[in-house]
Amino acid sequence: MMAHATIYVGCTVPLLLKGAQSRLFPSHSPLGVLRHSAFCYCTGNGTIKSKRKMDHLERTANNFRQEVITQAKVCGITNESETVKRLRLAITNKDFTFKAGQWVDFFIPGVSVVGGFSICSSPGLLEREGILELAVKHTVHPPAHWIHTECTLDSEVALRVGDLHGYQEGKGNRHKLGTAKLYYSAKNTNELLFKKNILGLMKAFPGKITCCFHVTQQHSQICKELQPHITEGRISEKELEKHVSSDTSWYICGPPPMIESISKLLTNIGVPRNCVFFEKWW
Repeated sequence: MMAHATIYVGCTVPLLLKGAQSRLFPSHSPLGVLRHSAFCYCTGNGTIKSKRKMDHLERTANNFRQEVITQAKVCGITNESETVKRLRLAITNKDFTFKAGQWVDFFIPGVSVVGGFSICSSPGLLEREGILELAVKHTVHPPAHWIHTECTLDSEVALRVGDLHGYQEGKGNRHKLGTAKLYYSAKNTNELLFKKNILGLMKAFPGKITCCFHVTQQHSQICKELQPHITEGRISEKELEKHVSSDTSWYICGPPPMIESISKLLTNIGVPRNCVFFEKWW
């Protein structure tokens, strides 16, 4: 196995319905109805064709999903920024697990649209405390809108873990982690979520984990702790091309236009397509 570099490029976010169905959600309950609807959406044959914008379940209909659907209760809500809320969810189902980088289908009683959100907490927190966390940006999309306007402590929802596991098998990219470089872009420093956590990781693993924060519309003074790591303007080709090598993997996270733009940029600087990874599930 060869040690290699890993480059993460992103912007503000921010991967069974059978026997257990009836046990977890009675068919007459709101969550039971949502569960049944989701099952039909994700296992139906044929290609979905529509002129309207696809929703989360349609876009991820062919993606791998775990069999376990579980109930969760909201036990904490905090503002990570003016536009992003962090949701803490208590989970008692011991069969519910996930791996770092995965996302969840998010079912809300009374809301017909199913959300899809990245998990921002570690599997270790779930194992130790039975807690899972999501960071959700405010939009008009019904699940995100509900989280920002109606969700309260003790609200009950349901979750199912999904990712692109089925597409990643057999690609042969097995390397030991050498170094990780994160390029993180947002409108301003207030929208750089988890920046303190990232700075903490840089201090804990000097030379192994580094980060360059980008801000595109910064109008206030930048704090001294962040100043050495801040670049004004968008992530550029010049910055990324110095990391191109046969041992580098590239991970992109962000809205579709940003992913398409960075993917094209990486192609232009000679990065092989099989070294670039991203998801489009929102």
